[in-house]
Amino acid sequence: MNSTAVTNLFPADDTLIPRFREAGELTLDLFHRDGRVDDRWLGFHPREFELLWRLAEQPGQRMTRRELLADVWRIHFEPETNSVAVHVARVRSKLDPFGLAAMLATHPEGGYYLDAPPSPGDFGLETRG
Repeated sequence: MNSTAVTNLFPADDTLIPRFREAGELTLDLFHRDGRVDDRWLGFHPREFELLWRLAEQPGQRMTRRELLADVWRIHFEPETNSVAVHVARVRSKLDPFGLAAMLATHPEGGYYLDAPPSPGDFGLETRG
């Protein structure tokens, strides 16, 4: 892996990766790799969590199936499976008892997006000059 590839994969030196991402009533916890609503854990499987974590990074922004396969599954070809759709269905079924299934929305032009208010923002170190 060359240094340009590494630079594109990892955030800048002054950026901290947040432990939590908020999506409406849903809290995603990177440490536990799970989501919760109030005090109830949802029991996400690793790819279900990664799918939501990635979509929660930019709520409201459409991600195509190909982009999700690259970012979440780390594959750069079109497999002949419906893996993304299956994981989306599983996540929706876990959100449904809380009335939150619709937050994982299908975009009319294809792909998915998180229909939830954005989190407060990224964390970063203050630099004083």
